[in-house]
Amino acid sequence: MDHFPTNWGNPRSEDVDNYNTYPVASHVAKVPHSVTQIAGYGHSNGHPTSHTQQPVVTGTSVLGIKYKGGVMMAADNLASYGSLARFRDVERLHKVTDFTVIGASGDISDFQYVKHLLDAQMIKEYNADDGHTLATPNIYEYLWRVMYNRRSKMNPLWNTFVLGGVHKGERFLGAIDLKGTPYQSASIATGFGSHLAQPILRKELETRGGEDNISEEDAVEILKKSMKVLFYRDARSMNKFQLAKITDQGVTISEPMSVETEWAFAENIRGYGA
Repeated sequence: MDHFPTNWGNPRSEDVDNYNTYPVASHVAKVPHSVTQIAGYGHSNGHPTSHTQQPVVTGTSVLGIKYKGGVMMAADNLASYGSLARFRDVERLHKVTDFTVIGASGDISDFQYVKHLLDAQMIKEYNADDGHTLATPNIYEYLWRVMYNRRSKMNPLWNTFVLGGVHKGERFLGAIDLKGTPYQSASIATGFGSHLAQPILRKELETRGGEDNISEEDAVEILKKSMKVLFYRDARSMNKFQLAKITDQGVTISEPMSVETEWAFAENIRGYGA
């Protein structure tokens, strides 16, 4: 039996598909020329040219802070499908080189694409075998141009990236959004974290007299505190996250961890649990 409705005969014409089944890649040869003209199918597989209109599977905040010995970053392991906490073991911190880590909020598939681009670039540099590798500032500028190029084509990568690293003893922490706008700071937070966690990070930096007065242990506690606040207040976050430490000794990305939380206060909130 032929299960493809447009092959069943009437009602059907060469100009109208009453069953709304086009385009189907396996039936490209049967797409009427008039339908092709109207729909503007520009590819050989019969599908129209399309751009991502909105992210589908997304990750939320990425945090970063400079401290005396290097850079510390944090991101949870949740990838949400809309409002559904669908994928709970996604690593959003990725080691690019021995001294560089990238973290991503936004669309996970676009992040996977960028990881592929960066890994291909690293392989190219390795194959050159000239004793040089791309440093964190070089990768940052490359990623900046990639994001701005896609934005200029009206087909952006739906991410905000945080890049942390160490180069020639200097700490580096920068972010790039989907419009290709770059900025660097002693503390960075994306997503909901830019509203909830960034004030915490900036206050800690100010009260402690700058990043040179923050130890590694202090940086860990500050990020854990910030991740706890995000878990309380951000509906797309999860109490399972990783920390990335970047120093002149290399990169260390922790196993997933969690923090202790307290929800007893919520029992006095009207509507809680209803």
